[in-house]
Amino acid sequence: MKLDALNKIARSGDNTAQMPALFLGHGSPMNAIEENEFVAGWREAGKAIPRPKAILCISAHWETRGTLVTAMENPPTIHDFGGFPQKLYEVEYPAPGSPELAMETQKTLTKTEVGLDLKWGLDHGCWSVVKHLYPEADVPIIQMSLDYYQTPQAHYDLAKELASLRRKGILIVGSGNLVHNLGRVAWDKLNEIGYSYDWATEANEKMKKFILEGDHKQLIDYKSHGRAFDLAIPTAEHFLPLLYILALKEENEEVAIFNDKAVAGSLTMTSVKIGMNN
Repeated sequence: MKLDALNKIARSGDNTAQMPALFLGHGSPMNAIEENEFVAGWREAGKAIPRPKAILCISAHWETRGTLVTAMENPPTIHDFGGFPQKLYEVEYPAPGSPELAMETQKTLTKTEVGLDLKWGLDHGCWSVVKHLYPEADVPIIQMSLDYYQTPQAHYDLAKELASLRRKGILIVGSGNLVHNLGRVAWDKLNEIGYSYDWATEANEKMKKFILEGDHKQLIDYKSHGRAFDLAIPTAEHFLPLLYILALKEENEEVAIFNDKAVAGSLTMTSVKIGMNN
């Protein structure tokens, strides 16, 4: 590949204002095709920020051994779920990939070896939310995987190295859920937005307090907070994308919380925006 192509991302960001960073509580894949207040919140978030040159997404739904980034020209839309209406499986999000951004990310991350992946594509943690930010699918996008062998601290430290990409016009999106316990979903309350178990409310409120106070250490050490957090985060994959976004916060940047409601008792849609005059 020509040197010009390899350096395109870096050069194009020379005079670019720093992009914000987003953590989006993605919830059910059905949010990809439904119209509700959460979809409206994502849409408004997309309108409120500058148009990015490209997107780097860290999704709860791509866990790997080691760290990978998608590097194909045309990432496929992955329907990584089951039991939903046929209409959902027919959704395609044909955004272009960015081998240039993949290589720039590989070069930027020095704390670990980063592999270039040509098989994965865009999973629903990514496309089901990004399609509401950029419905024309005209912003290049790559995904970065979660190495399930790494500690929360290691993920946070790795994420800090991504900060330079924000100054090159790259929108970094983490997609997961603060509270995510599918084993305790109240299926009879699926359509009752705001229904929350006591432990889910307790964990979500404490998480928001730590986020707004900038006390990231408490969130990195989420396993130390007792039963409510144990139930809210039974496995790490939906929580870790939050740490990636918080790690990108600079000292004087503002933080805003939106879509802050529970669904089905044991899930929260709480989303976070870092930067850009919240």
